[in-house]
Amino acid sequence: MSLSSRGPGDAARVVVYTLGGTIASTDVDGTGGVRPSLAGAELLGPAAQSLGDLVVDVVGVRQVPSGELTLADAIDLSHRIRRDLDGGYDGAVVTQGTDTIEEFAFALDLLTSGDAPIVVTGAMRHPGELGADGPANVAAALRVASDPVMRGLGVLVVMNDEVHAARFVRKTNSANLAAFTSWTTGPIGRVLEGRTRRYVSPPRLARVLDPAQCLGDVPPVLLASCVLGVDGRLLERAVDLGYAGVVVEGFGGGHVPARLVEPLATLATVMPVVLASRTGAGDALESTYGYEGSERDLLARGLISAGFLDGRKARVLLSLLLSTGAAPAQVAAAFTLLHQSATGLA
Repeated sequence: MSLSSRGPGDAARVVVYTLGGTIASTDVDGTGGVRPSLAGAELLGPAAQSLGDLVVDVVGVRQVPSGELTLADAIDLSHRIRRDLDGGYDGAVVTQGTDTIEEFAFALDLLTSGDAPIVVTGAMRHPGELGADGPANVAAALRVASDPVMRGLGVLVVMNDEVHAARFVRKTNSANLAAFTSWTTGPIGRVLEGRTRRYVSPPRLARVLDPAQCLGDVPPVLLASCVLGVDGRLLERAVDLGYAGVVVEGFGGGHVPARLVEPLATLATVMPVVLASRTGAGDALESTYGYEGSERDLLARGLISAGFLDGRKARVLLSLLLSTGAAPAQVAAAFTLLHQSATGLA
């Protein structure tokens, strides 16, 4: 549906895809618990009309809590976004639940290309709460998506008037309006007084996969995090359980107990095993420590460095690569190239 009658020659055009989440949730049956229910003008009307010269078209895609979204959903949506942007839209906005924004937005970042802004947003408070943030977040996202100054930055996440690069952002609080942070870089921009501010321009990410090759089911990838006293039983069963790859979140810069070394090294002979840090910020180390289970030891045994990616985002990349049929050597090369491009080393 269109929320404006102005033509594409008169104003910027933005397409909005709604997926559900808190931003669309109401108490439908009066039980006190909210669930996704709002769509179209009901969801976006006040925010879109606050930008009166903008042409906004709304497409309902899903109406679910964001934990129900999958990488297959991201693949399908990326194809639709690409078609619509190629068809003349100046930018795109995705509204969804905040629980999985950091993963879904990063998947879109890997699956889309071009300069047009693609912005993901949501809400921490549902529309029935005092101080609901959905309308303000949508308005800010629309401003960012329609502003030429925000072109060429990859997929962005806009929450609480902050603009984050999808590659870095994380949800770091369960309920606070300022739940989204980018510990590595901070926000790359803001929305202030109705205008966007672009402070930082992250390097363009290398294109490490072909979305057209992401076909069929996405193979399962195990995300295993190291904790005090962790054992290797799940890793030892990964092949039997049908996993096609593993991401292990090591302690600190990427370290595991010595008892996990053999299971991980064995897995690395039959599937890609990616080593990330469980800290959520900072690159995985490569050459500092030399004890058994250190990053040097694990990389020498065939594990692949996640580079700047945390475990969740490393799992997204590995899953999408495996969906294209990438071999372990191709997976390793893709992680290296992505890290080099994101850190300005390519």
